Amino acid sequence: MSIIIPAVNEARVIETTLASTQTGTNVEVIVVDGGSQDDTVAIASGWGAKVLSIPRGRAKQMNFGAATATGEILLFLHADTRLPLGFDAMVRAALVKPSAIAGAFRLRIDSPLSSLRLIEWGVNWRSRLLQMPYGDQAIFLRSSVFHQLGNFPDLPMMEDFELMRQLRRRGRIVILPTFVLTSPRRWLKQGVCQTTLKNQIAVISYLSGVSPNKIAAWYRGKVSS
Repeated sequence: MSIIIPAVNEARVIETTLASTQTGTNVEVIVVDGGSQDDTVAIASGWGAKVLSIPRGRAKQMNFGAATATGEILLFLHADTRLPLGFDAMVRAALVKPSAIAGAFRLRIDSPLSSLRLIEWGVNWRSRLLQMPYGDQAIFLRSSVFHQLGNFPDLPMMEDFELMRQLRRRGRIVILPTFVLTSPRRWLKQGVCQTTLKNQIAVISYLSGVSPNKIAAWYRGKVSS
């Protein structure tokens, strides 16, 4: 199994993420750095990860890592998301099922805020009923399937959403009952309600045919007046 972690300036959080990968057996950890100016690379190297460098872009970084991975299973992990104990056995068991083409974990956010419990409920409901997990849930699949699909689409955002749409047409996406634990930082930075609203607008815009470049510019506050 190969775990691929795209990272840019993640020194504050990546150590706990890397620590969570150490409980697995026969696991290769690849950190694909997108030009960090902090200690991300040094920390990743210190934990024994294979470190690659490529210009920033999450889809590009993950595809680059997948191209060098040696594992039969690929697990894409955000730099601020921690895996549960026994993750490797759970992932391997999930993909043994004949109808399973991919999978992900349930989501838990590392914060006591009650509003984030609602976010977790919504994410886990969507994942289970619609089979549409997102990247912060540690998506995994066989490397052969990933390469047959043509990797993550080279988009500035929504790459995980589009990959899930393609996978869902080909088989069942298994949602494991165990949680990954992700940082609350993106919800806390702009507020829970505003972040949730922006995420939903981005999805609706994408499904309506709006250019991913325009969506990314708006989402990141770079729309010119």
